[in-house]
Amino acid sequence: MKLVALDDRAGAEGLFIGQNVTDARALVANLELREIDRGYVEQKFAEFADWHSNASPLVSILSDQAPWGDLVLDITGVEHLFGGEHAMLDMLVQRLSALGIAAVGAVAPTIGLAWALAHCTQQRVVEYDEVSAALAGLPVAALRLHSDQVERLKHLGLKQIGQLYNRDRRSLRARFGAPLLLRLDQALGHIEEQFVPRLPATEHFSERHFADPIGLIDDVLMTARDLAFRLASKLEAEALGAQTFHLFLYRVDHKVMTLSVNAASPTRDATHIARLFAYRAERLSGEYEAGFGIDLIRLGASSTSPISEQQLGAFDAEDGTSSVIELYDRMTSRLGALGVVRHSFVDSHVPERAVRLEPVIAAPIKAKPLPPIRAPRPLRLLPQPEPIEAAFAQIPDGAPPSMIWRRVHYRFVRSSGPERLRAEWSLAHKKLMLTEETANAAKAAKQLEQYYGEGRNTRDYFIAEDEAGRRFWIFREGLFEVTATPKWFLHGFFA
Repeated sequence: MKLVALDDRAGAEGLFIGQNVTDARALVANLELREIDRGYVEQKFAEFADWHSNASPLVSILSDQAPWGDLVLDITGVEHLFGGEHAMLDMLVQRLSALGIAAVGAVAPTIGLAWALAHCTQQRVVEYDEVSAALAGLPVAALRLHSDQVERLKHLGLKQIGQLYNRDRRSLRARFGAPLLLRLDQALGHIEEQFVPRLPATEHFSERHFADPIGLIDDVLMTARDLAFRLASKLEAEALGAQTFHLFLYRVDHKVMTLSVNAASPTRDATHIARLFAYRAERLSGEYEAGFGIDLIRLGASSTSPISEQQLGAFDAEDGTSSVIELYDRMTSRLGALGVVRHSFVDSHVPERAVRLEPVIAAPIKAKPLPPIRAPRPLRLLPQPEPIEAAFAQIPDGAPPSMIWRRVHYRFVRSSGPERLRAEWSLAHKKLMLTEETANAAKAAKQLEQYYGEGRNTRDYFIAEDEAGRRFWIFREGLFEVTATPKWFLHGFFA
């Protein structure tokens, strides 16, 4: 066990982070230790990291060394809002210092160099042409390497990163592995290092600061409506619409609440956007907690796409489609994304897989038109075929004379069929490959039987009518020649 955090008195006694607990107890006899709650620390740091999205919309946590403590912001395009990179860095660090948090930051073209400078307590701004020089004088541990790799590098006299520049890369890879070269190339900018933002990235947004924090949900929704009109103006200026909108509520206690809504099609109707958030807020039901108040609200749009201008006047053709889409959006915001669904056809021969449910706000998949089905289909289809007890058919490959379904006996007076259906080749566990060795019909047929699992994926459907005029859609699973006692199932009803 090692120390991961210290107070001022422990630091004054000469203890340091990373020290073994045994050595720490030997130096300080009355040392009081508490086991760290890693899950709690990770959660709190994640909430604190989200709060930094008021400075940059792209915020992430680097978990190379620990899942907390390393915060990275992509400030590309936003540094001018704070007076430049130097002013922005000073503002962020001083803001944390005012909260009683000791922090060191750096601005660099690469994430690896910024991390290295911050951990070496070099708070500075590095330009693109200074990357190699700034990285050369730092210790090799600044490359985010494993402790074993760092110790082996030091044993060879490689203590600074600059000493790795002219070394043979093959020998470095053989001795220390590929992670060493990867971290070096990422820090130098030869390989781009990407991170996943914690909050949704929004290219277009509008925000409002409050001199006095607000807390009522009605005030939040009223502000969201005003921001929706401002955001709609920005989207209209660029002839864009958005399908996803995010409302960020920045609390005074350095936490962020996020509220997101989706639209079925790109829109920039401010009134419609405000209604979506109003309906979405109704589902919070006590989850909304403003804490000590909200001092900043930001409304952002993502998933943008160009939309044409709409004419509103005497010659405007209204076909009702837009009203239906807005209705879907409002119902989804109130009931949830899975509360309103639609049927979507799937290119499958298996009846229960031929249709699936998808949210109405999801973009429809453009699939090729399915070929028409000539055979009749039942009016009602069971979600899954239900097994039945069927009497032996009078002729092979024929329909049974009767069945027992849910403990009720039905006697058939007439039947038609069969209609043979098989599963798609993509659903089988074995691949179908015809080679020269299986060119003849016998070998090909044998291989097909193995592919279809000895006929288990083959269904012979029949339409059977009982004495009362009820018509059932039943099928036999498997080939009659292969299966001595075939299984029968009921799949639907015609009347």
